[in-house]
Amino acid sequence: MPVNVQIATDIEVPHTREIVKWAQLALRSHTEAIEITVRVVGDAEGCELNERWCNGSGPTNVLAFPIDEIDVKPQLRGDVVICASVADAEAVRDGKPKDAHWAHLVVHGTLHLLGYDHLIDRDAKIMEAQECTLLEELGYPDPYL
Repeated sequence: MPVNVQIATDIEVPHTREIVKWAQLALRSHTEAIEITVRVVGDAEGCELNERWCNGSGPTNVLAFPIDEIDVKPQLRGDVVICASVADAEAVRDGKPKDAHWAHLVVHGTLHLLGYDHLIDRDAKIMEAQECTLLEELGYPDPYL
């Protein structure tokens, strides 16, 4: 499954091959050929996207922009956007290894593109369980502990 990675920040981020590996792991259970983009951004772009499309304030860690209405092969599923400075700050704040937190954000955003959500408790439990299973496979601890 094609995963395109765009780095649009000067902040040091995980290697592209790691980002691709994390996204492909989350995509593995999907049977049809799909394509996604993971875009790593700085504060300004993260803030603009969050405020314009999600009614948020300031940059946030991860955003997912699913594409539902395009009929091309492989099917374009959407974009995952990660704000590098927010991801790094959260890892430090929570005492988590940077790569484990980044893997969680990539998996989380990719699962959103596959239709997972966490707006209601039942759906959140399903999504969190899937995240934990995938992260455990990578050798990372439960991100919700």
